[in-house]
Parts: sequence; C-alpha cells; structure tokens
Amino acid sequence: MIHLNKHVLEVLKNDAFHSFPDECCGFMLGTESGEERAIEHIIVVNNCKEGDKRRRFEISPADYLNAERYADENHLQLLGVYHSHPNHPSVPSEQDRIAAQPYFSYLILAIKENELVSVQSWKLNEEFQFEEEKVLILKSIQA
Repeated sequence: MIHLNKHVLEVLKNDAFHSFPDECCGFMLGTESGEERAIEHIIVVNNCKEGDKRRRFEISPADYLNAERYADENHLQLLGVYHSHPNHPSVPSEQDRIAAQPYFSYLILAIKENELVSVQSWKLNEEFQFEEEKVLILKSIQA
C-alpha cells in the first residue's frame, strides 16, 4: 500500500497540471515497512523523451543517479516513479510495463486539463505483470 499525504499529492498534481498536455515524471522517496510505503518526498524531473511527450516519458540516467544520491543523503528510500497520463486512464501501458523494475512502485495520475481524474499505483509481480497497489491519501502531513 502507498501512503500519500495531502502535500505530496499537491506536488504530484502541480507537476501533472504544469506539464499538461505532456506526461510529467519523477521519483517517489520515503520509508517502507513490510508492504506499507510512506511517500515523504517527491523529486520532479524533466521528461527527457525525444519527440512526442504526450504518451511517453523518459527519465535521464543523471536524474536517476541524483535521486539515488538524494535518498542516501537524506536517509530515505527510492521507492518508485510517478508519471501522468494526460487525457488517458491511470492504467499502465505495455511500454510502462517493459520499462518497469520489480522493486519500484509506479504511480500514475490520470488528468484532464486542470482536473485530477484518478491516482493508481502499480507494482510488477513475479510474472513481470503489473498488479495494482492500494493508494491511501492521508489528511495530515505526517505519513
């Protein structure tokens, strides 16, 4: 289960709305206890995909290394990646599945103009297929 507080959700929404109609992307950092993942910090990165960014995103190797370094320096875990699906459901594409790593959570925000339609998180199972993770939005800033 993914735990998001209202502040983290606002950062995610702002990135998605700012990037619209292109996909946004970034990293989710926090702590993990068993199957519970508390997202405490978001690192927004540039979608470096060449060409049409409305249906694809790409994160540079340098951004990935910087996120790992930030996690280490701040005693957090790099728990996953988020991105938006402008005018499309928050269900991962086949391209999302192919690029996914087994440990990470993949949060997808479905947006239309300035409206958040849905938020879903996905994780690869043993057969390298996505399974949905429950997302819990917490009212307080504490995760």
